[in-house]
Amino acid sequence: MFEVLKTEGKARRGVFTCAHGTVQTPVFMNVGTQGAIKGAVSALDLKEIGCQVELSNTYHLHLRPGDQVVRQMGGLHKFMRWDGPILTDSGGFQVFSLSGLRKIKEEGVTFASHIDGRRIFMGPEESMQIQSNLGSDIAMAFDECVENPATYEYAKASCERTLRWLERCVAEHNRLNALPDTVNPRQMLFGINQGATFEDLRIWHMKEIAKLDCDGYAIGGLAVGEPTQVMYDIIDAVEPWMPADKPRYLMGVGTPSNIIEGVARGVDFFDCVMPARNARHAKLFTWSGALNIRNEKYKLDERPIDPDCDCPVCRNFSRAYLRHLFAAEEMLAMRLAVLHNLYFYNKLTQRIRQALDEGQFAAFRAEYSEKLSGRL
Repeated sequence: MFEVLKTEGKARRGVFTCAHGTVQTPVFMNVGTQGAIKGAVSALDLKEIGCQVELSNTYHLHLRPGDQVVRQMGGLHKFMRWDGPILTDSGGFQVFSLSGLRKIKEEGVTFASHIDGRRIFMGPEESMQIQSNLGSDIAMAFDECVENPATYEYAKASCERTLRWLERCVAEHNRLNALPDTVNPRQMLFGINQGATFEDLRIWHMKEIAKLDCDGYAIGGLAVGEPTQVMYDIIDAVEPWMPADKPRYLMGVGTPSNIIEGVARGVDFFDCVMPARNARHAKLFTWSGALNIRNEKYKLDERPIDPDCDCPVCRNFSRAYLRHLFAAEEMLAMRLAVLHNLYFYNKLTQRIRQALDEGQFAAFRAEYSEKLSGRL
């Protein structure tokens, strides 16, 4: 399932195998929350920009079109026409992001739909059932992402409950995979480490969930407002207690520099809405730093977004044309910008893998970690 091919410091170069293919790690997963990348990018486009894993959201697909609809259509792979690996988030992040619309109990969480206000209950069993209907390759455990800052007492009670929820997820996931009509009987389950910004809680929780022998482990509840260095400190504290033979996933992170620094701390999987969201607002990533394509200085600029990029956009269009599209509010502006940024993120992890293969990751980190956090 997962093999670490080589290491450089804590950084790991690996290969992960699941029902719908093999993934080279470290990997960035492209976020298609509702079965689509925002910005008019289809599953067919993902191949061209180097995507290995597509990520969708349990809560949103449960609301629209409904996980039973997706199941009847043959599962999410067939529904969205993506034949590669898919990871589905559990709905646990919505426990955090929809805090004004939900109530948490031991049994699970009652939501008020952000679409029409109707009441929805989701617990560990329901989350596993929805993800089984979607047929993803990796199902994420149902957890609570605690808001920051949190009190120690609340964070402790929350991660204890998240541990109990994981035990229920494991039992239900095993039951569903054994059913004769399961969409993907080889679906895997990743547990999620929580504990807010308290290192002792994080370590305790990681030790406990590791005992349940999940297929992989994620660090959740970071990049939700805490300082970047605090996030790095939490990863450093948790990493020694994460099983070395299982993939490690840092959820919802982050900037290009965050990814490089996460790899340096032993992380294998990343996802973030940032590249697509920033693209839709005209912020584009380059190998020399980020730029805002709306700026007046690009009005007559014949160069591509990044002269060092070979994405479909940079091969064919100028900065001046992209700036015009945004000024004219053409839909094509968002599509081309999103394609470029996602290509950049996939190329970033490809170059990280190449640096690890060649024993040059430390040099790559020294050259790009700070540079990519700046502006062009």
